[in-house]
Amino acid sequence: MPKGSPEQKAARRDEIMSACLSLYQTKSFRDISMGDIADFTSFSRPSIYNYFETKEEIFLALFQREYECWTADLENMIAANDHMDAAAFADAVAKTVEKRTLLLKLLSMNMYDMEEHSRLERLVDFKAAYGASMDTLEKGLEKFFQASTVEKRKDFIWHFFPFMFGIYPYTFATDKQQAAMEIAGTRVLHRSVYELTRGMITELLKNI
Repeated sequence: MPKGSPEQKAARRDEIMSACLSLYQTKSFRDISMGDIADFTSFSRPSIYNYFETKEEIFLALFQREYECWTADLENMIAANDHMDAAAFADAVAKTVEKRTLLLKLLSMNMYDMEEHSRLERLVDFKAAYGASMDTLEKGLEKFFQASTVEKRKDFIWHFFPFMFGIYPYTFATDKQQAAMEIAGTRVLHRSVYELTRGMITELLKNI
């Protein structure tokens, strides 16, 4: 078991996660090793195993933190507004998603590897954070669209969350991907995270 106070343990976990995040900005998920992560911290590679068993668990912790931050943003949006029409709601939620580029990248590119190679208890913690974001968005629908039914709000959620899997690939193409599209003569659609998200929410709200 790692030694130290709860604050020290939390600080070490955060240091490991920050090291992982720094590497992820320049290297692919596949190419990052536990040794690489240790090189970015103030302690040894064996010490990392006191906190995370695999690199996937570190990424999963980052992923969990992203969902927690998004949930907090949604909660603040709901609390700050007494009334929102469809346009205002779509705009506000899209802006919260726009801030979560890391969440979108992990969601679309690495989710299955993270979940497959993490301990069950770590996965349960992540799923709780994921579920909280769904519940919070649904609470926003209930507050601002009081004529909606439970079924329609659930339908919104079960369309919107799968949609989020595809946002990152459609908004962040590599140079190689863009070159291939041009050579293939395939039309490239340039949309931002905000534009895609706002458009999807606007369409879904038509059924609320």
